[in-house]
Amino acid sequence: MLNFENTKIAFKLKSNLDLNRALWLFRVIGSPFIVKLGKAITLAALKLRLPINFIVKRTIFKQFCGGENIEECSETITALGAHGVGTILDYSVEGKTKDDDFERTTQIIIDTIIKANSKKEIPFAVFKITGISDFGLLEKANNIDESLRAEEQIKLDQIKERINRICSTAYEKSVPVFIDAEESWIQDIIDIWAFEMMLKFNTSKTIVYNTVQMYRHDRFEFLKKCKEDASKNGITYGVKLVRGAYMEKERARALEKGYPSPIQKDKAATDKDYNKAQDFILEHLSDFALVAGTHNESSSLMLSEALKKHSILNNDPRVYFAQLLGMSDHISFNLANEGFNVAKYVPFGPVKEVMPYLLRRADENTSVAGQTGRELGLILTEKKRRRSRA
Repeated sequence: MLNFENTKIAFKLKSNLDLNRALWLFRVIGSPFIVKLGKAITLAALKLRLPINFIVKRTIFKQFCGGENIEECSETITALGAHGVGTILDYSVEGKTKDDDFERTTQIIIDTIIKANSKKEIPFAVFKITGISDFGLLEKANNIDESLRAEEQIKLDQIKERINRICSTAYEKSVPVFIDAEESWIQDIIDIWAFEMMLKFNTSKTIVYNTVQMYRHDRFEFLKKCKEDASKNGITYGVKLVRGAYMEKERARALEKGYPSPIQKDKAATDKDYNKAQDFILEHLSDFALVAGTHNESSSLMLSEALKKHSILNNDPRVYFAQLLGMSDHISFNLANEGFNVAKYVPFGPVKEVMPYLLRRADENTSVAGQTGRELGLILTEKKRRRSRA
């Protein structure tokens, strides 16, 4: 029976040393003051080119990342796979602005697809369109009232070619790929491109997934339209369902520019729409494939029960659960132990290059009510259990 309180299963991959490191790390992350101070010190050290990679790699990087390159992730892939948990290799380098960097990132994403094709433990690949394109150009392309200059149109065509190259490789290698969600002011164009890729590649199998952020109050209606579009075109619409990651930024921009915020009025409304979206997708699973990207115990339990209600097998390939490496192991491993499809996002990249991702992880753990406390409580419970059996 599914039980998220079972810490023996949750932490079976963690040695006592791993648990102690995680305990220390989540205690640090649990303090907004220390996180703010740590960010300032880390960014200053990077700017001054001080040798801090050694410290970072053995602390926060080791908790949340698989390695600096694909091969360094091999140990994590094997360890997760041995316990029925898949790996999603996520190249988490951000903030690039040059075409050479965009091309390099595109090739690394393609390399993750090729790696997935050779390893059954890697069920999906993933990429962010902002990782292979200029943000400002996406913003202009998203605004239908703004015309592009000839050179900008050429750049936009190059972005679309990179997306097509990635999705074509995914199709050829039969490896489903997620297109991650972004800020609302560039999301419309991403939705359009994601659907164009689905029309090409989702005819017989779900290869391309779009990411739907339910902290936006318009996304349930968007899902209903996705269902209609999929049914009309004889394809499946791949959905990676998440609550969302840009809430504070979204509200601040809406206030600054004087337009209605796209964000739900409160967390309860987000939770309600997220759970409603899960049910809607399961009710129309002939038109959808679902990856539930959530660290929420209630939503995970509801989805597991809904599968049973709809007579859908735990290991039906159309439904996956997903969490981030280093977080919510009590959800991931207990689900996998009951035969559900589960995968972990495993970020990778050079330490310095993934620091923006790692600092965001620290911020999100600090700001999400109860997240850090829950992780700490589970780790302490497992440490106590191990001591009692020593």
